[in-house]
Amino acid sequence: MYSGNLLGFGLAVSSSAFIGSSFIIKKKGLQKAAASGSGGYGYLLEPLWWIGMFTMVVGEFANFIAYIYAPAVLVTPLGALSIIVSAVLAHFLLNEKLRKTGMIGCVLCIVGSTIIVVHAPGEHSISSVQEIWDLATQPAFLLYTATAIAVVLVLVLYCEPLYGQTNMMVYIGVCSINGSLTVMSVKAIGIAIKLTLEGSSQVASYQTWIFVIVAVTCIIIQLNYLNKALDTFNTAVVSPIYYAMFTSFTILASAIMFKDWSGQSASTIISVLCGFMIVLSGTMILHSTREPDPPPVSDMYSSLTPQISWIVHANGEIWKQKDNDESCPEVVAFIQPDHFK
Repeated sequence: MYSGNLLGFGLAVSSSAFIGSSFIIKKKGLQKAAASGSGGYGYLLEPLWWIGMFTMVVGEFANFIAYIYAPAVLVTPLGALSIIVSAVLAHFLLNEKLRKTGMIGCVLCIVGSTIIVVHAPGEHSISSVQEIWDLATQPAFLLYTATAIAVVLVLVLYCEPLYGQTNMMVYIGVCSINGSLTVMSVKAIGIAIKLTLEGSSQVASYQTWIFVIVAVTCIIIQLNYLNKALDTFNTAVVSPIYYAMFTSFTILASAIMFKDWSGQSASTIISVLCGFMIVLSGTMILHSTREPDPPPVSDMYSSLTPQISWIVHANGEIWKQKDNDESCPEVVAFIQPDHFK
């Protein structure tokens, strides 16, 4: 049982390494495309960007396989390791310096992940999709699912029109709650594929296709609202909050559906939760040390104090005038900073 945990751990770590490095490779590709003067979708012609995309696909596939062999309470928190990989690679390849506090965040993520791996419960043996269906239709998980759908509907239909542009918890709440159902469905699909490859075909089972439909629907909603959150709010704030909520809901959903904590001692459960809190702390520290993105060119003019305008004299000379300068000789043209945007 715990050999599956070890395999799942290895796949989850490999997934984080691939996904973390993919961010850096794609960014290098974007920088190379920008340096060559390729605008718009010119980055699609850059091989380095496609290598980064391929690396990300490999990482996501490894993460998918990891859910087959290990419980979600082990696999999901290890996603934070991708942040360490991207931070370290950015330090060496993108000249984005990793400060001492960032190093502390990396250490906390590693320590927390180690605690989770050591105390994570083993995966239960499942021999058919029907067993997973029975787990998904038990009263406790049906109650969780109904509550999750109701909360999502309230957030989408009521809260989003009123608070979507001002409160990030609306978007993050939708994609986090949906994410927990996504993971449960993806895990069911993965187990069905594994059983099919082992000779016990699950393709003809209608439950398999219900899980596929649920997974696809939840993934579309999750990505849509995650993109909205990233487009509207600061990424450095969205990422750690999304990680915390997504991981928390996934652990809760897995504990209810797959009974991950069944037969586990209180000390084991507390140890895993403490490990998760340590990883969360490290993640937040890492994101807090990120260098802010440079302001857009258009914003550089508005930050000038006092405002400067360029005046073209009748004799052809160019002279700049500050807002508090009342002298105004004969002019031919009066050019505001907006002219250069």
